[in-house]
Amino acid sequence: MQAANKAVFLDRDGTIIEDLGYVSSPDQVKFIPGSIAVIKTLNQAGYKVVVITNQSGVARGLFPEGMVHSVDKKINKELLSGGAYVDHFYYCPHHPEHGHYPYRTECECRKPHDGLIRKAAKDLNIDLSASFMIGDKVTDIEAGQKAGVKTIFVLTGHGEKEKNTFKKAPDHISKDLKDAIDHIK
Repeated sequence: MQAANKAVFLDRDGTIIEDLGYVSSPDQVKFIPGSIAVIKTLNQAGYKVVVITNQSGVARGLFPEGMVHSVDKKINKELLSGGAYVDHFYYCPHHPEHGHYPYRTECECRKPHDGLIRKAAKDLNIDLSASFMIGDKVTDIEAGQKAGVKTIFVLTGHGEKEKNTFKKAPDHISKDLKDAIDHIK
């Protein structure tokens, strides 16, 4: 049996790239300063880097599911040009109140549920007790807490607006992804 891997789970919009509301085209991808260097550092430190993102724009009919893949490919292409990479992207296209079948549904993959983190842990043989979740929304932190990983809240994206709304505080609050890396050991 192969030894389990440690991972850093990252929210996408507002944590790695600018949150424009609904990123619906690869042309809208704009990295938050320092994100590529942080991901490269995580790669070099032996962490699996896994993106966990809610993409309810699919459920809402704002863009097709294939567009999520196109945006993720653009992200990975730019990361690769900076010497970094994401091991795997996981996304939830659902919403409990908006959209039509099969996307309008209660699911376990939409944060604050931890379904995508657990799926990644199984798929990639990840040791959750040695892993982290970093995000700019309370739902990111709640998903990480449910999964049993350490949590870091960043003040980019929605962070400033949501920083005082936790039911249970994260393990750390950082100004951005670059600052968060100092709290990963």
